[in-house]
Amino acid sequence: MELPEFKYHPNPIATGAIKTSDEACECCGRERGYIYTSTLYAEEEIEFICPWCIADGSAANKFDGLFSDDYPLQNAKLSEEIISEVCERNPGYNSWQQEEWQSHCGDACEFHGDTEKEELLALSGEVLELFLSKEMIKPDVWVNLLENYEKGGSPAVYKFKCRKCSETIYTMDFA
Repeated sequence: MELPEFKYHPNPIATGAIKTSDEACECCGRERGYIYTSTLYAEEEIEFICPWCIADGSAANKFDGLFSDDYPLQNAKLSEEIISEVCERNPGYNSWQQEEWQSHCGDACEFHGDTEKEELLALSGEVLELFLSKEMIKPDVWVNLLENYEKGGSPAVYKFKCRKCSETIYTMDFA
């Protein structure tokens, strides 16, 4: 069975947001072979949601919930249509604290998961300076963080890509 496409989360299996499972979806009641692994922010605790109920918005609607915090996107003054797509019809991602969906060029960015250590080691120049400034990390502290960095660990460095200009945006989160 082919998974639905998500405009802002193009490979949710690679990022770990969706995994194979025999569990039945709590929204549609069907066992479709895949289940969402992160949180639906809703009043009741929902454990199993299939990707199809995310994609068509039925899970967010049925449980009156969001898959991502909408505040960062509202703060970026994105359209309600974009915010709804990201938060109600797109898998969120697991983070240590609160996830912050990134935006650029007037649109939400694509989420590409935890950044590989090799990619972080290759960061330099303006891209690295901007990232360190945004995250309020001194260069010597960054060197120490990189020594022990493991994808999926703490700290986590998440990778987003602008859908319009392809710029990569990194964010950091600690346990």
